[in-house]
Amino acid sequence: MGSERFDFNDPVWDQSRYIGRFKYFAWITDPRLNFVPSRCLDQAKNLRTLYIQKREPPGTTREQLLYAKKLYDSAFHPDSGEKMNIFGRMSFQVPGGMLITGAMLSWYRTVPALVFWQWVNQSFNALVNYTNRNAKSPLTLTQLGVAYVTATTAACATAIGFKQYLIKRASPLMQRYVPFAAVAAANCVNIPLMRQNEIRHGIEVYDENENCVGESRVAAMKGITQVIISRIVMCAPGMTILPLIMERLECNCWFRTNQWFHAPFQTAMCGGFLLFMVPAACALFPQRCSLKTSTMRTLEGGKYCELSQRLGHKVPERVYFNKGL
Repeated sequence: MGSERFDFNDPVWDQSRYIGRFKYFAWITDPRLNFVPSRCLDQAKNLRTLYIQKREPPGTTREQLLYAKKLYDSAFHPDSGEKMNIFGRMSFQVPGGMLITGAMLSWYRTVPALVFWQWVNQSFNALVNYTNRNAKSPLTLTQLGVAYVTATTAACATAIGFKQYLIKRASPLMQRYVPFAAVAAANCVNIPLMRQNEIRHGIEVYDENENCVGESRVAAMKGITQVIISRIVMCAPGMTILPLIMERLECNCWFRTNQWFHAPFQTAMCGGFLLFMVPAACALFPQRCSLKTSTMRTLEGGKYCELSQRLGHKVPERVYFNKGL
């Protein structure tokens, strides 16, 4: 192993640069990780624990430690260390998003189909948002229920509203964009509601040495805003470019008459887009987000006072926090 110990907190690639973040997220959102057995994930976590305690098995290689880190980072929550639900992991975004987005783009012409697939999509999004929340701000069952119902209602209302507005005023091509408008609107509702306790009470912020120095609501709002932008960007290419492709392909006689081929074609295309866009969107902003303490002083004086009282005159210029995914 050499004299230098492996650091499980090291993201492997430089996270200050976009390309480094892209490589890291492509590594841990690899869809093939969904097929790794649960016992292998537990073994990876156990190896990580043993190594940190300097009790790793003799002969443990760097490659084994890197693979253990990949499995741990993809399947276990960074705050709690608990194994995440497989359907809520970012590695499931490609297969899950592919199937649901393909269905939304294929069956949007009738209101019942539109409502059903928006409900399915928001149920999936709610699970992803809950799974990737800041785990130190738990929600009650009532809060979860309200967040889920509100986000689903917002998505369905937006979809129906856009459809009714466009049906007499817009071309068939513009009507294909109804699902994207609904998804974008729902993300602006779903994510903040699923993480409402972070906005209400703040999230823990740390100094550069990973020491908890206080809490901040502004940090929570900054992290949530970045997640909303990332999620919209993640689905945008598939839901905005595919309608143009479909409009052009339907000029072809064979493609137009073989309607059975449309849904699997759009689903496969969505998968292709998401395979690139999941890591690309996750990498837009650093996972370890930072906030100037001067901003805290301006926007939330109470929290800043608590921080300054705890630290005395040694208030850092910046504090850091996990923005979630």
